[in-house]
Amino acid sequence: MKITEIEIYRLSIPMEPFVIATGTMDFAQNTFIRIHTDTGIFGVGECSAFPMIVGETQDTCLVIARDFAQIWKGKDPLELEVRLAELDLYVAGNTTIKSAFDMALYDIASKNAGVPLYEFLKGIPREIITDITLGIASPEEMAVKAKELYDAGAVMLKVKLGKDPKTDIARIREIRKAVGFDIPIRVDANQGWSYEGAVEALQGLEPFKIQFCEQPMRTYLDHLLPALRTETTVLIMADESVYSHHDAERLCRGDACDYINIKFSKSGGIHEALKIAAVAAEFNIPCMIGGMLESRLALAAKVHFAYAAPNVKFYDLDTCMVGHLEDPVSGGIQYKGYHIHISDHPGIGADIKQEFLDSCDRWVI
Repeated sequence: MKITEIEIYRLSIPMEPFVIATGTMDFAQNTFIRIHTDTGIFGVGECSAFPMIVGETQDTCLVIARDFAQIWKGKDPLELEVRLAELDLYVAGNTTIKSAFDMALYDIASKNAGVPLYEFLKGIPREIITDITLGIASPEEMAVKAKELYDAGAVMLKVKLGKDPKTDIARIREIRKAVGFDIPIRVDANQGWSYEGAVEALQGLEPFKIQFCEQPMRTYLDHLLPALRTETTVLIMADESVYSHHDAERLCRGDACDYINIKFSKSGGIHEALKIAAVAAEFNIPCMIGGMLESRLALAAKVHFAYAAPNVKFYDLDTCMVGHLEDPVSGGIQYKGYHIHISDHPGIGADIKQEFLDSCDRWVI
């Protein structure tokens, strides 16, 4: 099998403004690729640039994507590890755009095998229920929104924090007043606190039954994570601190976290994500599958991955429920309330509607 053509699209999906500790997103800065082969099989991949976290923008993804396409054209997409190694040899980092190409290769490989991606990965379907995310606002506004979500059937809340510790504590206090203590609440500081601020915030949050806290501090403070764990009963999930399985092993060996959040935009895709999950499993550290602002296409790939990674115990797959104003996907992840399903079609089982793509910038290599 040979790659004959690669299409690259600027997949901008308008969304309601979404605030986290490091900035505000007004649209999903995504990139979509479609890799064609001489057998008629094609593979699709999507990534979502989140510049304040991963350091890539939509424009950098589009430029690097054209370089990647030139590297791969005429080569065998089924030589998956060789193809991915070529991308790493060409450029360090840029894991976000790499994840789209990784995804497309896995789509081709599983379509070629005639099986859903999860089966190709030797996975087994299981029940998956996602949380729903609350962006940062005033304590009172967040409490109102939390009550709305709770009344609408939300199963668990993920609350963005990472500002002033006292105000962050007030945010959770007001949310608990609004929704009670029956619904799990997990918080995500997105690296927003100093060490002292993290101690203050997490100790102050202890009475409010917090499931865990994601990434309380900047990654350059990773060496303080073991000490932070001794200061609080709130469990710590590493997110931006873990891009690769080497990062996972470093944190696990250092007793630096209780959980790990895996994201394709950090790992470079499914191939490395599986390695991260395997390392975490060796240390009995459960994982979460999360993401940036992907559409239902990339989210479907994440479900396939989760089916193949039994150590993934938490699911943050609510992108389309927190503000996407358009849905350009055919197939893909399906929501029944907060319960998630995917089809048994070969490959990922998703594509982007042509009428949406017709309005997008396009490059063909």
